Amino acid sequence: MELSRRRVLTVGAAGLVAAGCTADPVPVARQGFDPNDWASVRDQFPLTHDVRQFSAYVLATHPRPVAEAIERHRAGLDKDTHGYLDSQGNAEDMVRAAAAEYLGGSAEDIALTDSTTMGLGLLYTGVKIADGQDVLTTEHDFYSTHQSLRMRGVPVRRVRLYDDPAQATADEMVARIKAGLTPTTRIVAVTWVHSVSGVKLPIRAIADVVAAHNNNRAPAERALLCVDAVHGLGVAPERVVDLGCDFLVSGTHKWLFGPRGTGIVWGKAWAQVDPVLPSFSGPAFGEWIDGEPAGPTTAALFTPGGYHSFEHRWAVAEAFRFQLAIGRERVAARTREQVERIRAGLAGIPAVSVRTPAVDSAGLVCFDVAGEEPQAVVARLAARGVSATVTPYRERRVRVGPSIATSDEDVDALIAALK
Repeated sequence: MELSRRRVLTVGAAGLVAAGCTADPVPVARQGFDPNDWASVRDQFPLTHDVRQFSAYVLATHPRPVAEAIERHRAGLDKDTHGYLDSQGNAEDMVRAAAAEYLGGSAEDIALTDSTTMGLGLLYTGVKIADGQDVLTTEHDFYSTHQSLRMRGVPVRRVRLYDDPAQATADEMVARIKAGLTPTTRIVAVTWVHSVSGVKLPIRAIADVVAAHNNNRAPAERALLCVDAVHGLGVAPERVVDLGCDFLVSGTHKWLFGPRGTGIVWGKAWAQVDPVLPSFSGPAFGEWIDGEPAGPTTAALFTPGGYHSFEHRWAVAEAFRFQLAIGRERVAARTREQVERIRAGLAGIPAVSVRTPAVDSAGLVCFDVAGEEPQAVVARLAARGVSATVTPYRERRVRVGPSIATSDEDVDALIAALK
């Protein structure tokens, strides 16, 4: 039997890229869930009511629609593994479609990964960098960005965007990025929301500066703006397509409350990246079977192949639909309301110094307590039924994050515990 490319795609890839299969979407709206009622939204989360949840962003709980999708896929795989796998041939397409509806742009812009760290590692390993080119990043970025760039082995320059995070301004941060750009800059690696301080970068304004810097440069000489968005996706009101960046990387298992172990890379300059791992896409298999060139890199070619925790990956669509049902702007506004309620409460505690700017800080609030180690504060809050975290950086601070899973009463309990 001739081993044609189509046959390999249909049977050899175990249905992952098979044509003609359908997987009907399950609507988010169901009896008992009112996305316009915050109490109903909170009821979708199985979080214990014995703990005030101000660290749910670390690793998200699954809201009911996501949990049900995971269980449905898991049951199907357990009952008839190959048959169910084959029947879900377009499940990843549906994930991309739901993501594109939320992010803006096209489904073809989106690669699928397992985490922010995986996405950053794949992206910074794959970007085409010529001899003599370098990377501009900041002192404030997280381990995953710094280490991914270090492991790439190219020259990296770091700029300091602000001296005091509480006083950071958009103009100052944009100016320092602009000053750091040189003719050899190939990557500008930044983080949308700094999890050490809650500072939210003005990505659109930075993108405009990078675009001006790139004016009249050939594609291979342009600086690519790459954003770690894990503490912005699912809590910031902006659509990704409107930010102006070239690539955006995020896990979906934090503020988006998506399935654990899932992530995305959104991009608009895929031709400037080489795939790092073999994909299970049609062009990749075609290149292997009959030597047809796969062509320029696409999001599908960039997406690592292999077998994944499919029940979680396929359920990412439900996470985006859940957010869409509530409304991206409403989620952002609700989180911001609680952030302001926390800040107002902290202002009445003399020992507390808030390190997060008062303007446009997404969902994180980071602070110091005079005379107390952050870990001791977090431990004492835990003893009072409040979940908080310590920033995993050299700068140790107490960190809390209200969300659609918390209430005004939770905020008041947090402030009372701190007092």
